[in-house]
Amino acid sequence: MNIFRYLNKYDYLSMAICIVLIVLQVWLDLKLPEYLSELISLATRGSDYAMSLTESELITQIWINGGYMLACALGSGVLAVGTGYFAARVAAGFSARLRSGVFDKVQSFSMSEINKFSTPSLITRTTNDITQIQMTIAMGLSVVIRAPVMAIWAICKIVDSNWQWTTATAVAVVAIILLFGIVIAITYPKFRKLQQQTDDLNSVTRENLRGIRVVRAYNAEDYQQNKFDKANTNLTNTNLFVNRAMAILFPIISIVMSGVALAIYILAAYIFNDIPITDIAGRGAVIADMYQFSSYAIQVVMSFMLIVIVFIMMPRAFAAGRRINEVLKTDTTIVDGTVTKNENNTVGEVVFENVSFKYPDAEEYVLENISFTAKKGETVAFIGSTGSGKSTLINLIPRFYDATEGSVKIDGLDIKKYTLEALHNKLGYVPQRAVLFSGTVRSNVAYGDKNGEEITDEKIRDAVHVAQAADFVENKPEKYDAVIEQGGANVSGGQKQRLSIARAIARNPEIYIFDDSFSALDYKTDRTLRTELKKYTKDATVLIVAQRIGTIKDADKIIVLDSGKMVGCGKHDDLLKNCPIYKEIALSQLSEEELRNE
Repeated sequence: MNIFRYLNKYDYLSMAICIVLIVLQVWLDLKLPEYLSELISLATRGSDYAMSLTESELITQIWINGGYMLACALGSGVLAVGTGYFAARVAAGFSARLRSGVFDKVQSFSMSEINKFSTPSLITRTTNDITQIQMTIAMGLSVVIRAPVMAIWAICKIVDSNWQWTTATAVAVVAIILLFGIVIAITYPKFRKLQQQTDDLNSVTRENLRGIRVVRAYNAEDYQQNKFDKANTNLTNTNLFVNRAMAILFPIISIVMSGVALAIYILAAYIFNDIPITDIAGRGAVIADMYQFSSYAIQVVMSFMLIVIVFIMMPRAFAAGRRINEVLKTDTTIVDGTVTKNENNTVGEVVFENVSFKYPDAEEYVLENISFTAKKGETVAFIGSTGSGKSTLINLIPRFYDATEGSVKIDGLDIKKYTLEALHNKLGYVPQRAVLFSGTVRSNVAYGDKNGEEITDEKIRDAVHVAQAADFVENKPEKYDAVIEQGGANVSGGQKQRLSIARAIARNPEIYIFDDSFSALDYKTDRTLRTELKKYTKDATVLIVAQRIGTIKDADKIIVLDSGKMVGCGKHDDLLKNCPIYKEIALSQLSEEELRNE
């Protein structure tokens, strides 16, 4: 998978250390049964060596072997802690870089890629999916390596032992593998489904929280509750199915482990009975071998159980990895250009040449054959009915989408040739839906710094005054340091719009883009703001999308759109005479007398 390229050399070093620590830990764990066997042999006089010792020498040897067992146990514990530390370090570092990589990739997406995945899905992939991988790596490093090493080493220890005991252990291992294979075959498709259902739940929750005012205003709580319950029930049922299937494994594995120990003891009893009662050393040796073999057998079965635990997590981690890979492997349709600085003398000029556009996978064009020029110092406005393509046209300039046909030029150069950073540095953009970030008034207005150029307090104050936001900003106790909550939840719609406009003004760009950015303002504030804005932007190009005739009537050029086509272009008075659609829009807002007075 591409995601593993986010492992760095330090991760590989940590994994190597994990392997060394695990091998040492397994060696200590497998030494314990040997010392236990020796201890039992000494206690039962089950060897010629034990028979030759005096009572005091025997007690001394018992203490020595007990000390070795204690040292092995303590050493194994210390090594286990070290393994866990390095495994967690690899998992946390890898997930942090992977999360950053996914976020960077999403940042490079055009709107078409964002819409392809959907916002809730991208959030789930960046958080929940990566967490699944992190948990699997953390456990996998300590278990996936340990389990095979332990199993193979323990099998080597018992392979030459009593064949009946070996057969009992082999039967137990085969039973576990078969059971695991059946459960995984049943649950794997469900693990993939879990991630999609998590997306659905996030989508419903996010939609409800964003539209909570509308939900309450229309008494639609029950409707939203039903939508949530449906998504929640689907996710719950899938989780229950998976967890119940997996839960079957553990009691059965416990039964198998107990069964192996019981089988070894029963077989040992038969062997024990076949040895003459006078052969004390022989009987003691059987008891010592039985405890040693049973310890190794339990280690073998335990190793396979550990593998089962990891493989329980693996299906969901693989599903999460594929979803993350989908994001990382998605090619961005908006390709960065190479030009960082245009050598042309032209500044602030925007040219559309026979531009047509349709959304990805759509059949019909949203815009068709649009051509116009906006020169430095001009104000060009766009008006038309809902769905006529005004916002789509404006969104082609910052390259939120690329034109399907034709070209968009700024300062005489196709915008595709600019680097996105250079292109965006030329623009001051105010979106249709005002967006504020958690922080302060100051941080929100100064958000648009370009090329590292600091936006001074003086520029912030000027921008706030031009945007007619000073009345509420400077009346706050903290003034420009007043807190703005995420999404601007603690300010009104009109205040959000004015702060968004101030953000664009403070940047002092070549080209201002206002995408229906005055809709939440009252007529008086709208007129005052436009008057101040005209003075402030006299050396810049201003592009305005608006619904109000009053907002755009003083523009140097008004472009009228209808069903994606340009049906009029000129000044207000000319369009009233020559463009029926513009006149129809004007009469829908103002009377004939008001238009004459205008």
